[in-house]
Amino acid sequence: MKPGAILACALAACLGNTPGGPPLPGQTGTLDLQLVASGLSSPLYLTAPAGDPRLFIVEQEGRIRIVKNGQLLPTPFLDITGPVGAGGEQGLLSVAFHPGYATNGYIYVDYTDNNGDTRIERYTVGPNPDIADVASAKLILFIPQPYSNHNGGLVMFGPDGMLYIGMGDGGSGGDPENRAQNTDSLLGKLLRIDVDGGDPYAIPASNPFATSGGAPEIWALGLRNPWRFAFDRAAGLLYIADVGQNLWEEVNVAPAGQGGLNYGWRIMEGLHCFNAASCSSTGLVQPVVEYGHGNGCSITGGFVYRGARAPSLVGQYFYSDYCSGWMRSFSYANGAVTGQTTWSLNVSLGNVLSFGEDSAGELYVLSAGGSVYRIAPAP
Repeated sequence: MKPGAILACALAACLGNTPGGPPLPGQTGTLDLQLVASGLSSPLYLTAPAGDPRLFIVEQEGRIRIVKNGQLLPTPFLDITGPVGAGGEQGLLSVAFHPGYATNGYIYVDYTDNNGDTRIERYTVGPNPDIADVASAKLILFIPQPYSNHNGGLVMFGPDGMLYIGMGDGGSGGDPENRAQNTDSLLGKLLRIDVDGGDPYAIPASNPFATSGGAPEIWALGLRNPWRFAFDRAAGLLYIADVGQNLWEEVNVAPAGQGGLNYGWRIMEGLHCFNAASCSSTGLVQPVVEYGHGNGCSITGGFVYRGARAPSLVGQYFYSDYCSGWMRSFSYANGAVTGQTTWSLNVSLGNVLSFGEDSAGELYVLSAGGSVYRIAPAP
C-alpha cells in the first residue's frame, strides 16, 4: 500500500503539504514508543487472534510475519507474493482472524492481484501453528478495480461476528464515475458479509440493501478511501478514517450497529462542499474530527485504546498522518468529541503506514522504515 514516498502522494493529492503543521486545539502529552520489531518491508497492518500472544504483521509484498516471544520469526506465516500485485497503493493490505480461529484456523486477507483487482480470500493454518497452508486458498469475494489507487484494504470481524471490508471509490481523482454514491457499486463502501452463513458467504438480513435497492453486501456508503476503520467494542462505536482529496482529512464515528449511513463523498470532503453543483449535507454523516492539508496529506486511522498497560490512555482514539508522522488522539462520548491531544514522541516515526491492536488491546504503530512500535505513556 505504501512503499516509501510513492504512497505519500498516491493516497491524497499531496499538493503543498507542510510537514507537521499546527497542533489541533486541546492538550499536549508525551508518549513512549517501544520498538517491538524492525527490518520489515512496508509493514501495513498488525493484528492477532483472540487470546493469542503472538503478533501478526502484514508486509505489502504479500507476506505475513510473526513476532513470537519478542522475536521476529524468519519464516513467514503466509507467503503469497506470487498472486499479489504490490506497488503504489496495491499489495497485501490486511488480514483478519476468524472469531473461531482457535478451532477452525481460518484467516481472511485482502489483496490486489496482478491485474490490480481486489480479492478477499480465506486461508487455513497448517499443522505448524506458525505457518498457514498456502494451498488452502479459497476465494470469498472478487471486486474489479478501474484504477490502481483507492483500494481501501481493511478486512475486520465486527463485534457481531460479520466480516467488514473497506473499499475505496475505485481511484483516479474526485471519483469521476460517482461510485461512492452509487448503491449498485461495491466501491466507495463499507461492506458486511456473513462468512459462516453461506458458501462463500451469506448476506446479513440487517444489511440496508439485503433484499432490494442496491448491492446487498453494502453496509455504508459515501467513502473515498477508508484505509483504516476500527470498532470500539466497549462503547459500541465504529470509527472510520477516510482519506481526503486535496484539502481535508476526516474521522467519522457512528453506532456500530447502524447500517445504511452515507458518509458524504463525493458530495462533501470533510465538512466542506466538494461537488459545488450539487452540495447538500442533508442526511449525511458529518465527521467528528477533520484537519486540513497544512497539517498533513493522508490520514492513517488507528484504534480506541482498551489495553491494560496504560490506564491513562483508555478510551482515546489514536490516529496519524502518512506525510507528517505526528500522533494525535481524541476522546468521544455522548455524540461529541470531549478532548483532543497532540503527542510528543520519543522517536521520529517518518511515514506512518498503519496502526495495529494485539489480543490484549495494546496499540502499535507501523512505519515505512520497517519498524513496529508499541504505544505507552512516557516513563
